[in-house]
Amino acid sequence: MKRLNIFSLIICSSIFLASCASDAPNNSQSIPSNDHSVIGIDISKYQGEVDFEKVKDSEISYIFIRATEGITYQDPNFKTNFLSAQAAGITVGAYHFYETNDNPEDQLKNFTNLVTLKSGDLPPVIDIEKLHKKDDIKLTENLQKFLDGLEAHYGVKPIVYTGLNFSNKHLTGVGNYPLWLAEYEKNEPKLPNGWDKWTFWQWSQSHKILGIEGDVDADRFNGDKTSFLNILIK
Repeated sequence: MKRLNIFSLIICSSIFLASCASDAPNNSQSIPSNDHSVIGIDISKYQGEVDFEKVKDSEISYIFIRATEGITYQDPNFKTNFLSAQAAGITVGAYHFYETNDNPEDQLKNFTNLVTLKSGDLPPVIDIEKLHKKDDIKLTENLQKFLDGLEAHYGVKPIVYTGLNFSNKHLTGVGNYPLWLAEYEKNEPKLPNGWDKWTFWQWSQSHKILGIEGDVDADRFNGDKTSFLNILIK
């Protein structure tokens, strides 16, 4: 009788444990489709000397590198950063910080005189996030001149980098260009007016990776690795 009670207790315990196991969370679930795992960064002279081999080992797929600002400024680290990132096997792109109070044709010359892009590189980027007083009068017209010039020179549609609030206030008619959106502390970015999707999302300004001292901007691509290859210059 005593042995029978012990045997019954063992059976009941086994049933209880099995029922608990069925309610336990499944840790082998697949990564959600919105994970955006094609990760990159963007850099300028402010990152100082970069160890691009370590950056690549941090599973960084691409780097946007500041080239120029306005009509005269050229980032002193651009050429070194661009060539060193390429040598490490990282996909590279270049961006221009657009000054709304400077002539668009002269800004275009500043960028194209410095930046040579080839097959396998990212399309050129215009970074527009600041407006000088009264520059909104011809902003759309001048911005279109710059975008048209980039496309004519490099043979590919350029990318527009901007923020949600700035875009909603000042940008119109550019929603047909790939969007690189700056928006932080969000699970998903909110699209500005005129765009139906984002291509890149700058989701952090304080990312840390091997090869760079201090903080760096971090970016995600909206798609898988095959889709990423399809947006590169042919």
